[in-house]
Amino acid sequence: MSDRRTTRQGALRARLLAGAAVVACLPALPALAQDESAPAVKPATVAQPGPGADGLEPGALYVDADSASRQGDIITAEGTPADRVFARTRDHSLRAEHLTYDTRSGVATAAGRAEVVAPDGSVVHASRVELDSDLEAGVAVNLAMRLANGASLMAATAVRRSENVSELNRVIFTPCPICDVNGPKQPSISIQADKAVQDQDLRAILYRNVVFRLGGVPIFYLPAFAHPDPSVERASGFLIPFPDFDEGRGASLEVPYLHVVSPSEDWLISPQINTEVAPLLNLQWRRRFDSGTVVVRGGYTYERNFGDFDQDGDGDAESNVLFGDRTNRSYLLAHGKFDLQGPWRWGFTAERTSDKTLFDRYNVRDTYQDNGLYYGDRRRLISQIYAERQTQRSYLSVAAFSMQSLRVAQFDPVTPALNVFEDDKTLPLVAPLIDGRWEAANPVFGGRLRLRGSAVSLTRDAYVGSPTLAPELIPPGPTDGLPGVDSRRITGQIDWRRTVTSPMGVRWEPFVDARLDVYSVDDLPPMPGVDANDVLTRGRASAGVDVSYPLYRRLSADSDLILEPMAQVSISTDADLDPRIPNEDSQTLELDHTSLFRMDRFPGYDLMEGGLRFTAGARATLRWDEKRSASLFIGRSIRADDQNAFLTPTPDDPTLLYDPSGLAGRTSDWVVQATFAPSDRIRGWAHATIDPNGEVRRAETTVDGRWGRRNLASLSYIIDRSNPVAGPLNRNYEFVQLASQQFVYGNWGVTVNGIADLERDIITRSEVGILFDDDCFRVELGWRRDNTRVRPSGPSEGVYIRLNLATFGGSGYERDDMR
Repeated sequence: MSDRRTTRQGALRARLLAGAAVVACLPALPALAQDESAPAVKPATVAQPGPGADGLEPGALYVDADSASRQGDIITAEGTPADRVFARTRDHSLRAEHLTYDTRSGVATAAGRAEVVAPDGSVVHASRVELDSDLEAGVAVNLAMRLANGASLMAATAVRRSENVSELNRVIFTPCPICDVNGPKQPSISIQADKAVQDQDLRAILYRNVVFRLGGVPIFYLPAFAHPDPSVERASGFLIPFPDFDEGRGASLEVPYLHVVSPSEDWLISPQINTEVAPLLNLQWRRRFDSGTVVVRGGYTYERNFGDFDQDGDGDAESNVLFGDRTNRSYLLAHGKFDLQGPWRWGFTAERTSDKTLFDRYNVRDTYQDNGLYYGDRRRLISQIYAERQTQRSYLSVAAFSMQSLRVAQFDPVTPALNVFEDDKTLPLVAPLIDGRWEAANPVFGGRLRLRGSAVSLTRDAYVGSPTLAPELIPPGPTDGLPGVDSRRITGQIDWRRTVTSPMGVRWEPFVDARLDVYSVDDLPPMPGVDANDVLTRGRASAGVDVSYPLYRRLSADSDLILEPMAQVSISTDADLDPRIPNEDSQTLELDHTSLFRMDRFPGYDLMEGGLRFTAGARATLRWDEKRSASLFIGRSIRADDQNAFLTPTPDDPTLLYDPSGLAGRTSDWVVQATFAPSDRIRGWAHATIDPNGEVRRAETTVDGRWGRRNLASLSYIIDRSNPVAGPLNRNYEFVQLASQQFVYGNWGVTVNGIADLERDIITRSEVGILFDDDCFRVELGWRRDNTRVRPSGPSEGVYIRLNLATFGGSGYERDDMR
């Protein structure tokens, strides 16, 4: 709020614009003021740049004061405590009760509640301040500086020793707010020192005789301390450590150190020191180039296996023992993205680990990331190289990749340390994978014409059966030693669609689709009447129409109802689902309100639909106002014939088939999807597929709620009942996940997080802690337990600490997804 009154009785208002004549006396600083009677002089030899952000011309000053005068080289402006002088120049603002400026020496002095605001938003307060030619404090008394990021720096005196060094005495620095609606307050965290030196060459603030205070209470002393200048984006130094505890590793502390090589390059060295096992050294290198970025991250240790092992063979595992010989263990997570000039861009990822459980044993954070063109799903790493070309009407991508699996294929009943993991040799090498699209610039027969092409080559070293191979191709006997099936595919597709809206508002979208596939398959299992190597072709032609009729009704001044009935009729030639074609890219299907109406509802190319099909659905949306709404969609598809080729054999009995897609029968699963927001503090989402018998096949729902200013909770439920196999091979799951925080008194609260496996009737992850959170920092201290079946050390429990500080960063472990 300005302290300048809107009206003044008898006050002299001085608004003075200084010209280039004063600039000539002091080129480094525009003159602060010029007497109103002195004419402005602009030498013709001086080039004048344009006005600044404040609208003032270079070398100009705006002054608003009760009185202003000039005597020789000294310009003086006077104000009062209630009505200070206001000056503006070069996007800087200055307020003070008394202001003088010497046009010869270039020194400006402000006294009486002086305040200087820089263009970056930083503010300097002082009882007296002397400004140099760059409008920066040369000498200040009772200095208080509010930086652009919200941090505050206060000192009894401040002296600018040189162009790059400022010395402050009796200093207090805090990244926390020092004022609220009730006035001044004690900062949550502060640093107090006898002396501080701000060195712009070092880009750091150096302290002597430092006392760290928490809520005003001294908790730690150091004879010397340094941290980066808060205005610096990045600077070398130690970051906030990551404390942790694990029953296998013991007490653990990860101490990151950031080394900034240049504005475009840095290293992060982060050793993890453990009390029970050897340290793990983590490294990260980042480099920005003109056209892109490269990030390389890795870790290394030399240690034995550790976890829960049954060493004596009695059927009971001994807890957290070292097993086997010491060996090299490491991981690599790297990615790069480059955006070239023109329509091309390219990138890569390189992700590998020496141990299937290295990430779990050492609690390595942020391991599964989506950095490339193709993503490895949960507990699968992907290494790829790709290139893309995109214009307004075309797209082309070329890629090659391989994967490493960290998934458990079979859980050991005695100890998770003996789990059997998915064999990497059963995963294909994909090289190349080509996808292209082109769309005509002008309408064709009044509609949009799109051409699409795709090609892929997959090479697999080891045999893999269902669901990649059809049931009739799975050998009845042992499959050990059989080669993996190799396949290559080329696909061409043409798609035409037109939109017509009738006078009554009915939306008609006729479409035509034609597709041709050519497959080359090698190393099929030895089955009677099946060639091991073959070339297969298939095609499909389709035509149909989408019809929708949106209906809108205004219920009141702030509520309305929208009904959207929709239907699709399509007819296609029969799909040639040759059992010799491996199913590589269509094994997983999630039916929702968008995929239900697609011509190809499977995500890939290996499975296709054909025949006569009718699909119908409806969506109702009710809106009370801008913040409250509810929506419900229900839909289903009916086809003329069954599609038994969509059935999948169970892992333990190839003769037992089930339908994981919900599309094998004449009637598909019901698709039910809803969103609801009864207020701006409660929001939810739900999705379910229900089979023709009324049984839920898959469902997921999430509700987020907020109350008070910072209290919140999120509750999620997910269930999968698509697998009918009983016993240990059952892959059905049912989870409930809860995350919440509740403040009890002021900034103190409690936090609860947990994941419950209802299928196994256990709590897989849980934590309970106390919380302190204000505008400056957040700290959580609590107890956690990890009981996931992939942990080689079995259940782990211990104390956790998460700390996040304003300006200085944060620490803590990451909560992984359900698995």
